[in-house]
Amino acid sequence: MLRDGPDGLETFMVVRHHQIDFASGALVFPGGKVDDDDYEVREYCDGIDGASDTEIALMAGAIREAFEECGILLARETGSDQLVSGERLKTLEHYRKPLNDMEITLGAFLEQENLRLACDQLQHFAHWITPEMMPKRFDTHFYLASAPSDHLAVHDGHESVDSIWISPADALKGNADGTYTIIFPTRLNVEMLGTSTNVENAMQMARERTVVSVLPWIEKRDDGNYLCIPPEAGYAISEEIMSQPG
Repeated sequence: MLRDGPDGLETFMVVRHHQIDFASGALVFPGGKVDDDDYEVREYCDGIDGASDTEIALMAGAIREAFEECGILLARETGSDQLVSGERLKTLEHYRKPLNDMEITLGAFLEQENLRLACDQLQHFAHWITPEMMPKRFDTHFYLASAPSDHLAVHDGHESVDSIWISPADALKGNADGTYTIIFPTRLNVEMLGTSTNVENAMQMARERTVVSVLPWIEKRDDGNYLCIPPEAGYAISEEIMSQPG
């Protein structure tokens, strides 16, 4: 989620709960896993021409998770070309927890409230796959979206315990001085966002770049172990020496 702040581009980030077993306490982008029901909402989606079932599920899951986790909903009333207003969003707030707890499906929510997902507002930005040696693995797609100005972004208090609108530069500074913990994939994507000065520039950059799937690997060298990614992925670095224990 992006917006234009007083000093330029800002992104919405949340702090993960310390009891979550992956990236606990880390500053991350809102998101989560695709549910089986996310594959059943093709008829409720805008901007999906030519998209596969998997691509639609990824976009639907991204919009749903953003709503559950930070309260922003990229959706329209059926027949409207405008995103739901902040006032309308307040009437939908009570769906966040039932959706997260899987007490209601995404399709049922959309049907009951006469809504369509604004998949056309998402821009594919990156694709990262957890290294094979990790005990818990993820296949993660990142999307950019401009947050509606009248939607109030608020963390859910469950998976995430704090939230902030922050410039890429300030996020990176906070990671460097210990204010925040930002894991490697998030950090590189924040760095890439930092090359853009505003939302329009960031969306254009994402449209023009070729998304290369990133599956990091480790190389053992004389001076230590290096975490490596494909140079063609377009990040500022393609390798980094890993810190030694202790």
